[in-house]
Amino acid sequence: MSRKNDPMTRPLPKWLNTMLIVGTLATVVVLELKRPLRRNRQDKLTRDVRNATVSLLAAATVSLAEQPVVAPLSLAVHRQRLGLLNIVRLPVWAEVALSVILLDYTLYIWHYLTHKAPLLWRFHKAHHVDIDMDASTALRFHPGELMLSVPWRAAQVRLLGISPLALALWQTLTLMAIMFHHSNLRLPFALERRLCRLIVTPRMHGIHHSMVRDETDSNWSTIFSWPDYLHGTLRLNVPQDKITLGVAGYQHPDKVTLGKVLEMPFRPELPAPKPQREPLSISTSTLAG
Repeated sequence: MSRKNDPMTRPLPKWLNTMLIVGTLATVVVLELKRPLRRNRQDKLTRDVRNATVSLLAAATVSLAEQPVVAPLSLAVHRQRLGLLNIVRLPVWAEVALSVILLDYTLYIWHYLTHKAPLLWRFHKAHHVDIDMDASTALRFHPGELMLSVPWRAAQVRLLGISPLALALWQTLTLMAIMFHHSNLRLPFALERRLCRLIVTPRMHGIHHSMVRDETDSNWSTIFSWPDYLHGTLRLNVPQDKITLGVAGYQHPDKVTLGKVLEMPFRPELPAPKPQREPLSISTSTLAG
């Protein structure tokens, strides 16, 4: 197959990418207004404006810092057949599917590091201090965290052997997944109990955003939930109405204004008692309401 006709060198059509991302965002925003999972603790309009501003800065950072590095690298990796997935020639569908699975798994590792490496946590904390959580939380990452993630993303592409098509599909699926599982959407309980065996869901990820450390240190998956099952980091047994979202030292809206969120990585973490939870009576692998 000629390079010109190679489907793996082309990203998703812009119209399709836009339709999937905007469609997902619009759908979850409407549904979470109709079926909220948690009560809001701060003014929603003020919070939405703040989150939108941080999200725009994050999007600009990805465009200026990540895309110019990762997109050309992905094309070179595919054309020179570099990386794990290029050791043998696979059918297009198999290569794309394995690429998405492996990229999602290595993102699990990166997410774990953003909590455990002190420098990375300084920046990732700006995402976690949101004291309410909905689809807007999904997109509010500190620009500094996205800058620091560029070498990791480049390593994912180079070592795994990720084509432009697979990279674009994974990026789109990741955005759709994080908007869904950050949403304040109360799914029918029986449906979510089944869904969380396959993908990350709102109740599952809400536990990760708890200010109780043992709960924050769980549910690190992004699209598929199997990495948490594999590594024993799954926790489903905390009822949503028992969760206090955010970080212990940042529970008042005055501490998470736009300016304070942006400067947060460069200031010491505010001290606060470490909240604990009494042992729960159900298994960690059993979804609570």
